[in-house]
Amino acid sequence: MELDERAEEVLETLWIRTQEETAEAIPVEELEPGQRDAIDKLLDAGYVAVSDGRARLAGSGLALAQDVIRRHRLAERLLLDVLSTADTLLDDMACKFEHVLDRGIAESICSLLGHPKVCPHGRPIPPGDCCREDRRSQKRVVSPLAQMSTGEKGKIAYVHAPQATKLQKLMSMGVLPGAPVSLIQRFPSFVFQIRQEQFAVDKEIADSIYVRLVEAEAPGQDQQVEREQRTPIWGRFRPRRGKRGRAQR
Repeated sequence: MELDERAEEVLETLWIRTQEETAEAIPVEELEPGQRDAIDKLLDAGYVAVSDGRARLAGSGLALAQDVIRRHRLAERLLLDVLSTADTLLDDMACKFEHVLDRGIAESICSLLGHPKVCPHGRPIPPGDCCREDRRSQKRVVSPLAQMSTGEKGKIAYVHAPQATKLQKLMSMGVLPGAPVSLIQRFPSFVFQIRQEQFAVDKEIADSIYVRLVEAEAPGQDQQVEREQRTPIWGRFRPRRGKRGRAQR
């Protein structure tokens, strides 16, 4: 059954509220008017259930909602990491982009981006088949440091470090978005270089550093890198409420 944008928005809202937050079900009246109109279609398909005026995901609706969330958050990563879209435009553009991504394209984008674990706002990206099979694209744009080849170079795209101590350690190394990085060694530890400094880390930390793979940098590019470092990416993005009170995805 093909769902329209309103129906997919309902599935997203229900997923966030019931799977990532604390609600078991949400009042239908809290949905936007257009979303409330889509409830009937989802009810008929068996994707949601409504009891005492409260809606929850049901049947295959859970898997469908997870897929919509995955497409939205992958769209955000693509818009930011590859297309350098301004963070103020991410949510609205991703909302439009997610609806044109089918499963095959989403898997290709995920592989292209190195199977990212979180969206730019720090929320988890549900894994797909490509993540579980750990396929590695030959045309990667963003890759975890641990999956880079010796001698491969790039720039720090973002860091997935939920623990504050790990984040502080990486920041002290100069692991900041835009910093040039190259992998020197993979075994027995991962050794990478940022400008003139070299650091050795274990696989867990190497997995948390995502690198935008680039060719040799042109002269004078370090000045642009310095400007990019002044605003760390993890400080710019925080979960927020979308337009008309919609939960940030």
